[in-house]
Amino acid sequence: MAAFGTVFMPQMIQAHFTDNTWSESSVVPSDKIELHAGAHVLHYSSTCFEGLKAFRHEDGSVYIFRMDANIARMKQSSHLLSLPEVDGPMLEKMIIDIVRQYADETPLPPGSMYIRPTHIGTEAAIGKAAVPSLSSLLYVLLSPVGDYFAGGATALRVLLEEDGMRCAPHMGMIKSGGNYASALAPITAARIQHKADQILFCPGGDVQETGAANFILIDGNEIITKALDSTFLHGVTRSSILTIAKDLGMTVSERNFTVTELLERAAKPGTEAALSGTAAVLTPVGTFIHNDKEYKVGTGEAGPTTMRLRQVLNDVQWGKAQDKHGWLTKIDV
Repeated sequence: MAAFGTVFMPQMIQAHFTDNTWSESSVVPSDKIELHAGAHVLHYSSTCFEGLKAFRHEDGSVYIFRMDANIARMKQSSHLLSLPEVDGPMLEKMIIDIVRQYADETPLPPGSMYIRPTHIGTEAAIGKAAVPSLSSLLYVLLSPVGDYFAGGATALRVLLEEDGMRCAPHMGMIKSGGNYASALAPITAARIQHKADQILFCPGGDVQETGAANFILIDGNEIITKALDSTFLHGVTRSSILTIAKDLGMTVSERNFTVTELLERAAKPGTEAALSGTAAVLTPVGTFIHNDKEYKVGTGEAGPTTMRLRQVLNDVQWGKAQDKHGWLTKIDV
């Protein structure tokens, strides 16, 4: 397939918030939006988005995975950015309507239809640096995708960064473009200087998240990940993986842990590490880079527990395993 996220369906669905009310949604071409040059989003980054997927099952039916969790997070992001309040049922209908329109375009496994709801402040007012936008645009874009990382499940090289953060601590729970932009320069430098695929931000030695995914460590039957707080994104895939791990009888430890502990555990033969996210799914980490030294994670290859967790998640998404947590929403076509 083409590079992840570079192919789009020709139409999207959108709604406008003006005069304290949401408009009816409408389907429009996805190759352009109309904004005033003074739009709030262009100057003061009043923007948030979500990422979720629809999956085609063997019988041809299409299901959206954990839409309720993504809508709840988008409502939270919009609130924390002081954007107009998102109408949850309206957004759910918009997502279902546009996915239904392109249900036949949803790829077969291992592909999926990536769904990108986006909310931006549109008020033309460059004097509002410290005042929220009173108008906004909410739209849902679709992109048929394969694997996010070109190597699929190939183990990644990850640089441990103790001096910087992915974003400002109070912005961590918000899925906003500015958070990703702030991580671009260090990630680019890490690729050039260390041939790293990603950076794991560990400010002051506290293991947090990478530039575009949550991080988990697997030591035997224990899965370890940072406890939820306001400094990093509360991933839906992270939540799903932890639930699956509990279902499989694993011990789930959500707690703070340090780079020192991370490297000590990584040296053990059975240790594994992975990045989790809607795009990344669960992608293994094979090497840590820290203070110009390289450290293998366990064997340095994709570990069996990581691949098992990934497969169980995929099996639920693709309808090959029971959806016992009610994560799937069927699209009636």
